[in-house]
Amino acid sequence: MPERETRAGSGWQDGITAAPGGLLDVLSVAALVLGSDGRITLWSPEAESLLGFPAEEALGQDAGALLVAPENQERARELFRSVRTGARWAGVFPVRHKDGSTRRVEFRTMQLRDADGDIFALGLGTDADTVRDVERDLAISHILVSQSPVGIAVFDPDLRWLRVNPSLERLNGVPEAAVLGRRVGEVLPALDVDAIESRMRYVLRTGEPLLDQQTVGHTEADTEDHAFSESYHRIEDPNGRVLGLAISVLDVSERERAAAEVAQARERLAVIADAGVRIGTTLDLRRTARELADVAVPQLADLAAVDALSVVVNPGGSAAPHADGSLDFWALAVKASRPTDAVEAADPVGQPALYSPSRIVTQCVREARPILRARVDDTVLRRIARDDAAAETLRSAGVHSYLAVPLMARGEVLGTLSLCRTVNPRPFDDQDVTLAVELAARAAICIDNARLYGRERDIALTLQRSLLSQAPPHHGGMEVASRYRPAISEVGGDWFDVLPLADGKTGLVVGDVMGKGVHAAAIMGQLRTATRALARLDLPPAELLHHLDGLTASLGDADTLATCLYVVCDPRRGRCELSRAGHLPPVLVGPHGKAELLDIAAGVPLGVGGVPFTVGEHELAEGALLALFTDGLVESHAMSVDAGLHNVLRVLDDTRLPLEQICDLLLAALTPEPDDDVALLLARRASGHRQG
Repeated sequence: MPERETRAGSGWQDGITAAPGGLLDVLSVAALVLGSDGRITLWSPEAESLLGFPAEEALGQDAGALLVAPENQERARELFRSVRTGARWAGVFPVRHKDGSTRRVEFRTMQLRDADGDIFALGLGTDADTVRDVERDLAISHILVSQSPVGIAVFDPDLRWLRVNPSLERLNGVPEAAVLGRRVGEVLPALDVDAIESRMRYVLRTGEPLLDQQTVGHTEADTEDHAFSESYHRIEDPNGRVLGLAISVLDVSERERAAAEVAQARERLAVIADAGVRIGTTLDLRRTARELADVAVPQLADLAAVDALSVVVNPGGSAAPHADGSLDFWALAVKASRPTDAVEAADPVGQPALYSPSRIVTQCVREARPILRARVDDTVLRRIARDDAAAETLRSAGVHSYLAVPLMARGEVLGTLSLCRTVNPRPFDDQDVTLAVELAARAAICIDNARLYGRERDIALTLQRSLLSQAPPHHGGMEVASRYRPAISEVGGDWFDVLPLADGKTGLVVGDVMGKGVHAAAIMGQLRTATRALARLDLPPAELLHHLDGLTASLGDADTLATCLYVVCDPRRGRCELSRAGHLPPVLVGPHGKAELLDIAAGVPLGVGGVPFTVGEHELAEGALLALFTDGLVESHAMSVDAGLHNVLRVLDDTRLPLEQICDLLLAALTPEPDDDVALLLARRASGHRQG
């Protein structure tokens, strides 16, 4: 602190040289003494400031004649006589200023005696308007402090209580008399005393106020923790002398709770919005379950498990409970917010499991309603876990709150979403139940759609595989290998075929019906059958496609289209003829290993009609390789057709491997998880077939 502030509080001797006090400076109290004859014997500098007369003009003068207007002189003489007899008088009296104006002066008068017994009259006076202003300010300050709903405390520079208003008495639960002269920690030890006193010292040292400082703790008024907002201000007199500091205190627990509820509501809306984007990105049941767990953790829970009834995963099973009430489940996903042994306590993902009737998951399915256990004890843990060892693992991991929600779609329970809290100290509440039910409902619809689609996909895939060619590895003078890989999501209408033709020739066909599912597979089957029938007529490739074009327009609906590539290989002549109906060109790998796309007219898809097809002819040397494929091999959301074709050429360039290995190499390099069906047909002219 500055030197003068230290001296002011250290004793009367230091006070002699200290700066004047603030209140007296504001009032500027004038002092004058009148002798027994009414003449001025003493005149202070403040009297000169107040009334304008310097000491040399005032001393020795008759006070009544100098300072009082004629009409007030009789009253002045009465008051003077009264004071000389020992009476005290206080009040406002009009006094003449040197400039001729009249000033209202607030007086305090009293009798004085000197050593000889002579009587004098002392008058202490100050401007009455200034006094009224100070009184008004003090009254307002008192009202504001005493009636303020904000708790207010005043501390001295040693951090000891000087004043506490009634509001703070109520917050503290301690009366003012019990805190005066004591420090915060002596009265309210359950608060963060170190932080509070650190702020107080900072404000005393710097003079900078600290506003809206947060403290959490409890006072004697309530044993539960509250949130308090505190503002600290240094108190100084007009000369800058530090008198202490004031602290205003508000209990903001309700505000903090409301703010927390608003923040939680926003978080819940964000989770719901996130769920709309992240859940159900595919028609894959297991992936949808993982997406649900990913959204639930960590926004809603620290540990999440998604279990489906076994009949949902394996449609051939039964959804009915066993005789003892247990149910067959299939664990689909488990997710934790951090590494924890609790994951091991969950039922193994990807494995069937029998859940006993006492487990909460089983009860959740049986009653088709959410089950909340806000506080988890050992009894509840045994109903959550599959066995006692798993229950002990969950207990050690800190599971303290549990929520199970049914996955319901179209009035049917498909499984459950199980949620645990370990790191988050707050137990699940009704708001969490509402959010979990919303997430479970969204995921359940996606899971049900995936289940229904899975049935259709299985039917389409079964049909698709039954219609695909089972070509032998050697066909005439051609060595053949093929692959069909369905898309992860939807099965399409891709097909290939190897056709024996007259004179030792071989027909190679690859096609793709536009569309997905059973309908596309059925159209594909009809086109494959028609192609086989037309091929027996030994038609040139362009003519065969012309007939298929007319047939396609009569299949399905008017929008049915398909692409097709038809190649006729003649190993004896070492030639091949080919024609395209909107399909990708084949790749020819010559006997020297150079891979190239065969440049033939693309044509239009089958079903467009009215556009003739062209035919191209190319040499097919011994050992030459033809690669026919659908667009699923070379196009995906992450790869353009041009880039895919370039990769095919790169893989096939200078390839001498067996055809089966080349098929696997192409699929591994280009379609690890295909977005579309892939049909691949490789044919190599065998050695020993001379040109005719």
